[in-house]
Amino acid sequence: MRLPQIRIQSQNALIGIQTSDAQLSIQSGSVKQTIRQPQADLRINTRPGKMTIDQSKALADVGIIPTEQSIRKMAQESMQTAIQGSKKRRRQGDELMKIENGGDPILRQSKVNGDRPMKQFNIGWIPSGDAVKFDYQPAKVNIESTANKPQIEVQTTENQFHYQPGGIDVYLEQKNSINIDFENVKFVGNNFEMQI
Repeated sequence: MRLPQIRIQSQNALIGIQTSDAQLSIQSGSVKQTIRQPQADLRINTRPGKMTIDQSKALADVGIIPTEQSIRKMAQESMQTAIQGSKKRRRQGDELMKIENGGDPILRQSKVNGDRPMKQFNIGWIPSGDAVKFDYQPAKVNIESTANKPQIEVQTTENQFHYQPGGIDVYLEQKNSINIDFENVKFVGNNFEMQI
């Protein structure tokens, strides 16, 4: 037995949406910057060092002394030599006046006066270790400096914005439809039969 059938096929409508993104562009110019650094102000004052050397004692040790001092020294030595010579001559004269007492003063005095001792010589011009005196005053340096601040100049440029808005486009992508089919359906009327 064949049963009547109705077949219905439907298709929904489809909506399509197309979007375009918004676009933003930013153009920024470079910043101009200038920096100037003035030199620091520098002032330097210097007092030179001073050295004094006193070598008068070293010169005196080797016999080099100022003229006035040399004259005084030689006068004193000559006076001492003269005094010692006078004492010696007086003593020898007293001995000769008393020759009658014996003892042979002439022979003894001739040996003393004629026999001079050999002089010894050594290096005599080496000054003593502390003969030269040094006095040093170190130099003094005074430095004054004044720093100058850097001079900075900045020139800015404005940013440029370009904006393009986005959009939405809605459209019908597929129409809706319905399809109906009949199968094994018969219409029986008066004296006739019809296949649908």
